[in-house]
Amino acid sequence: MHLVANESSEIVLSKQDLRGVAHYAAESAQEVLELFERAHPADSRPRDAIDAAWTFARGGERGKSLRDSGWAAHKAARDAGTAVAGNAARAAMCAASAAYLHPLADAHQVKHILGAAAHAARAAELMAGDDRDVGADHIEQALRRATPVVVDVLNRYPAAPSGGGRVGELLRDLDAALRSRS
Repeated sequence: MHLVANESSEIVLSKQDLRGVAHYAAESAQEVLELFERAHPADSRPRDAIDAAWTFARGGERGKSLRDSGWAAHKAARDAGTAVAGNAARAAMCAASAAYLHPLADAHQVKHILGAAAHAARAAELMAGDDRDVGADHIEQALRRATPVVVDVLNRYPAAPSGGGRVGELLRDLDAALRSRS
């Protein structure tokens, strides 16, 4: 078992923990990838990031290509031109970055765990004319999809931070619901 730890935080993460979180994030991002691809059919950066997250989740290594694909999806989000496509690309970026969850007792690390689901929910609700019920439905799906590993890892961290606009609200809603399972 490969452990990643930070002495001051006492959070320990195994590679299997990181793979479980990456799997969850990739599933979340995959749900809205088509929203980006419809707007930008020739831009493969978000798909590449999700594919890299899947590769890691299924046993691949964390490496330069995974990190680079996350940064490329981030750039695709900035270039997206619409909030729908931008949030779908950010979900892909979060999927790739989930493998880089740090063992720091920092509330911002929750974004590595739940960010893909929150951005996916925001993309879906914007696609539906900013219908918050659609976002809430996506959060409910993300709640049902969360494995015990994801919930266990989440509970090692402080609650999600304040701020972040509507995506932050969705993140905190999912965070609170998952923590209430414990």
